[in-house]
Amino acid sequence: MPAIEVSALTKRFGEVRAVEDLSFTVEEGEVFGFLGPNGAGKSTAINVLLGYMSPTSGGAKVLGHDVVEASRAIRERTGVLPENVSVYDRLTGREHVESAIRMKGVDDDPQALLERVGIADAADRRAGGYSTGMAQRLALATALVGEPDLLVLDEPQSGLDPTGMQDVREIVREEVRNDTTVFFSSHILPEVEAVSDRVGMMRRGEMAAVDTVGSLRDRLSAGTVLTATMADPLPDTRTIEAIDGVRAVSTDGATVTVTCRTDRSKVDVINALERVGRITDFTIEETSLEELFNIVTGEQTEETADATDETVQPATADGGVAR
Repeated sequence: MPAIEVSALTKRFGEVRAVEDLSFTVEEGEVFGFLGPNGAGKSTAINVLLGYMSPTSGGAKVLGHDVVEASRAIRERTGVLPENVSVYDRLTGREHVESAIRMKGVDDDPQALLERVGIADAADRRAGGYSTGMAQRLALATALVGEPDLLVLDEPQSGLDPTGMQDVREIVREEVRNDTTVFFSSHILPEVEAVSDRVGMMRRGEMAAVDTVGSLRDRLSAGTVLTATMADPLPDTRTIEAIDGVRAVSTDGATVTVTCRTDRSKVDVINALERVGRITDFTIEETSLEELFNIVTGEQTEETADATDETVQPATADGGVAR
């Protein structure tokens, strides 16, 4: 059973269309990156999924429960790290976590949770004296209370230094190993790419694409650029150009640069090069998630616009792309 099922979900505020005909699924135990530019409707969609807002039309199920009829049951099994975290200045970090434990009706160890997010040494300090990053870590600790089946992280790296971001990545991976589903929204796209199994990209209230990063890269980008240095200049490029999935080949002395449209073609190019000579060094430059995001959401620069000759099609309910 999917952890999240969204079907033709629409949410309007008067004449303002926040979310329109949104359909996608998130499978149990996966990390789903939920992306979109400011104003795309991500926050509204998250609020509907958590039962904080009712849809105008359409619907959604989270952990098997209808978001309108059973929002309390959903929140009991969900840990949430919201965007724009706030803390109670007079409460200590420990008291924040103890309060979350009482609300969930569980018997978690607050010290262990604070140790897990890296602020155990500040457990008995008032949270009003915490830095932004410490407050973010504290909010993550409260989200982890009760071993939730679903973890909703909205901008979890906000205010964190590189060490804190790495800690979040590791916690996400630990949760997935414990069969938790993670719904992950962030503007820091390299962090999303590092942990997500699939990503969904919203554009003007609609889901523009849902897929793995690798599949989006194969389908939308100009390709992966593979640069190989050979022991001797390549005598003939025609065998490389003939490989299925190769877009372009150029040489400069002993350096060969090949643009590949698919993962399979990268392997075939390396094998072909090894048959005609010895590779002394090579690099692979992938299209970044940020570049894919710009293409999908229509906010691309002239450079990224030239990188694709395909039109982005709307996502279908099963997470694919309509053709």
